Amino acid sequence: MVDPNERFLYLVQQNNRALRYGVGVGKVEAFNFQGEATIAAKKEWPGWRPTDNMIAREPDRYGPLRDGIPGGPNNPLGPRALYLFRDGYDTFFRLHGTVEPHTIGTMVSSGCVRLFNQDIIDLYNRVPVGTKAVVLPARARGEVA
Repeated sequence: MVDPNERFLYLVQQNNRALRYGVGVGKVEAFNFQGEATIAAKKEWPGWRPTDNMIAREPDRYGPLRDGIPGGPNNPLGPRALYLFRDGYDTFFRLHGTVEPHTIGTMVSSGCVRLFNQDIIDLYNRVPVGTKAVVLPARARGEVA
């Protein structure tokens, strides 16, 4: 379960226990995925390509990257990625590592959930394909629970 308001991902385990990981989430609540999904794929050193929406929003930044970046230490997804699907379709949202560890705990991404690289490696090793993921709704900035 991901709580974008508190910037934590919880891996719920047996006996009502959970591992808690700090995360970075979408810079505005509209960018954040919410609801249920299934981890339908996992990749080591994944390649990355900005979505068409990202290119449209920030053409100077993402336009030159429209053909994507191969996996490796400079790739924005870091060393591992878990791919969220809903009803058999790719949501284009990921749980992934980052080349910007200083952003963990902030609202900075274009919607994906980023973790410290050592944390996404740990999560990747613990979570099998087919696992259900739940992302809580993000509150509007300044909105109190």
